[in-house]
Amino acid sequence: METGKYNKVVIATDGSELGRKAVHNGIEIARLSGAKVYAVYVVASGGGHKIPRDVGWEKAMMEHLRTEGDDAVKFIEEKGKAAGVEVESVVLEGDPGEELVEFADKNNVDLIVMGTQGKSGIQRFLLGSVAENVVRHSKQAVLVVRGEKA
Repeated sequence: METGKYNKVVIATDGSELGRKAVHNGIEIARLSGAKVYAVYVVASGGGHKIPRDVGWEKAMMEHLRTEGDDAVKFIEEKGKAAGVEVESVVLEGDPGEELVEFADKNNVDLIVMGTQGKSGIQRFLLGSVAENVVRHSKQAVLVVRGEKA
């Protein structure tokens, strides 16, 4: 990658308003760089839950999350098309932070763009942060678009 030029950009989304704010930033960076965008949504699965669950409920929930993911990446596709940016949509399943870092590594991505809730202190400790995990473990540059402090 040339300094200041991006060829491949991941825009990670969760479909939220803050995620949409990150989309606008990522699309503009891609437009200015002539980069391809990967619109990535990760369906969080597993998590080591030991609570017995109804199989039908779990299947319905995963289907709902996949549909939510499809809608979230479609939003990025539409914004990319309007800006003249090539977008490839990807819906993954697993731990969001790990999946994003692994995807970026495998696809030689130059930049990851994502939102964060801006939580601090005990809230961040209790809730964890996908953005923080990605920033700590990614070999690529990461642009974190902050939201309002919670």
